[in-house]
Amino acid sequence: MSENNKLPTAFFSDYASRLQGVLASADWSGVAQLAEDMRDCWANGRQVFFCGNGGSAGNAIHLANDYLYGIAKRTGGGMRVLSLAANAAVITCLANDVGYDSIYSEQLAVQGQKGDLLIVLSGSGNSPNILKALEQARAMGVRSCAILGYSGGKAKAMADLPIHFDVNDMQISEDLQVIVGHMIMQWLCQNKPEAR
Repeated sequence: MSENNKLPTAFFSDYASRLQGVLASADWSGVAQLAEDMRDCWANGRQVFFCGNGGSAGNAIHLANDYLYGIAKRTGGGMRVLSLAANAAVITCLANDVGYDSIYSEQLAVQGQKGDLLIVLSGSGNSPNILKALEQARAMGVRSCAILGYSGGKAKAMADLPIHFDVNDMQISEDLQVIVGHMIMQWLCQNKPEAR
């Protein structure tokens, strides 16, 4: 059997090994800083925004759910969080009227305020709408974080806090977005701000 036709169990074992390798060699200091930034937003009622494209958009919606309710599991106790990828009507309106590269920056321009936090999720770090959202955040005084794969792309230099995993695999890059989100979620559950 050729290398390209591995048995499923061997293929899955290889995938798991590649993911484990990235996790084992990762520098977690950026994730620790993001956790503190999110805790600060939670404590002070500031907004956290997520965005991404494709699978990363799905992850942005998933993580917004986790932080809205999952970290507190009581009415009104969660974080003020919004996935900019969640509203199909808004996204299609903006894509049609001003261009797909503006679907997140236009929302942030209305919803965001100085001191809020934008978290962009991107495999390549080069999506025009992600870069434009980072530019908008900078212009408004919104702190930005980018969770990135591959080389980190242009977003690595543009984000206030880049979290870069040097992996040339889109699925593992997207796995890592959720892993980081879940790590921080569990830490926040155990380290709630006093007011929460």
